[in-house]
Amino acid sequence: MGVEIYVGQLDSSVTEEEVRKLFSVAGTVQSVHLVKNSGSGELRGCGYVRMSTEDEACEAIGLLNGALLGERLITVRDVTKQGAGKPPSSGGGRGNKPKGNKKKGQPPYSQT
Repeated sequence: MGVEIYVGQLDSSVTEEEVRKLFSVAGTVQSVHLVKNSGSGELRGCGYVRMSTEDEACEAIGLLNGALLGERLITVRDVTKQGAGKPPSSGGGRGNKPKGNKKKGQPPYSQT
C-alpha cells in the first residue's frame, strides 16, 4: 500500500521523473502525483509521493525537506500533518477576517 507524503513549493518546470529520482535516495518510490491546474494543465506547485514503507517516508522527510529541486527549496511533510492530505492554505480568502459586532450602526470593535 505504501505511505504518502506531501511535497510543496515545487517549481513549475519540475517533472514527475525528477521528483521520483530525488525521492529514490530514501527508498522505493511507488508513485508520484503532481497536482495540476485542471484548466491550463500547469503545475500548482505541490504533489504527493508514495513511498513503500513508513521508514522510507520518514527518511525522505528527514533528508529532503528543504532540499533544492529545480530552482526552489521544497517542503516535504507527512500527509497526516496536512489535515486530511490537503495542501496548506495560502492564507487568503474571507475566513481569516476577525469577527466584530454585527449590530447595525455599531462599530465592529469595542471602544473601551
